[in-house]
Amino acid sequence: MSRNKAKKKKPSYLLVIMLGAGFFGASIFLWLFLGSATDFDEKSRLVLIEENQTQKSAVVASFRNAGIIRFPNLLGLAGAPLNIWDKMKPGRYEIKKGQSLYSIVRMLKNGRLAEIKLVINKIRTRSDFAKLLSKQFLIDSLNSLQFMGSNDSLRNFQTDTSKLFTRIIPNTYTFYSDASLHTIFKKLSEESTEFWNEKNRLKKAAALNMSPEQIYILASIVEEETNFDSDKYKIASVYINRLKKSMPLQACPTIKYAMNNFMLTRIYEKYLTNPSPYNTYKVKGLPPGPICTPSPKTIDIVLAAPVTNYIYFVAKSDFSGYHHFSDNFATHNLLAKEYQQKLDEYWLKKQEKNLSR
Repeated sequence: MSRNKAKKKKPSYLLVIMLGAGFFGASIFLWLFLGSATDFDEKSRLVLIEENQTQKSAVVASFRNAGIIRFPNLLGLAGAPLNIWDKMKPGRYEIKKGQSLYSIVRMLKNGRLAEIKLVINKIRTRSDFAKLLSKQFLIDSLNSLQFMGSNDSLRNFQTDTSKLFTRIIPNTYTFYSDASLHTIFKKLSEESTEFWNEKNRLKKAAALNMSPEQIYILASIVEEETNFDSDKYKIASVYINRLKKSMPLQACPTIKYAMNNFMLTRIYEKYLTNPSPYNTYKVKGLPPGPICTPSPKTIDIVLAAPVTNYIYFVAKSDFSGYHHFSDNFATHNLLAKEYQQKLDEYWLKKQEKNLSR
């Protein structure tokens, strides 16, 4: 009798073992697929899925190389039931700390691309802007340059190749990571229009008998002249006075732009013969386009330039970065000679110091 009871008990033991194994397996499954799968301490990280690299092996390799998840090979297994590998959308995806494999797979399946913050500060050339775009988006630098160099491409944004940057107001802009050049420039153009419609800027420009594009170009020169706002107001007034008198602007930053050499510390006489239309020593009036993207603050400074009699300015000989302003050439000439003398002394001392090493 006891032997029969023992035989009846064996299946119950096996059942307990099987249930336990099933529970353990389910726990492992939940931990692997529904628990935290990330392997970093930051709030989030971006992973790039490039075009023509959306197949399973390439995507898994991207996650593995980025060091984003603990078990990258399980990503392929987790994505199989949802059939994501035939419909992957290229772009940058934001993986958040503590995110599960299941959540990551759903994000990939739905193509929820990361939002990219395009931070635009001072940009001088189209080449610089093309490099910035290529770092942030799936856009080749060469394609950007071709787009920015085509009047046909830019016509929709009320600009052309020379005045393109007048439609770019430095700021932080948000896009999805698969944004096209058309999408990017459309938003920049719309933001530029909104900028000029605010704070009576159009009215202020008209009061100076200048268009928004002309104000922007002038602001780009003022931006390159100094970092001090107090001087920017006066420098803007100097250039406005020169324009009114049909005098050449004679702005040194335009020479640097014309020569595509922004490291120049001195503008020599030989540079002033450059045939570029941006050479404001030879060509009267404003250059055909901006020489950088000026800050909104500098644009507003130009719009609020004080009425002065200043025609000339020169850097102070104490190398503080500030300037002397004058309304006659005699005074300006004396101050300019003083600055040149101090500058020559500075370079001489620097050369002597280098030779003594």
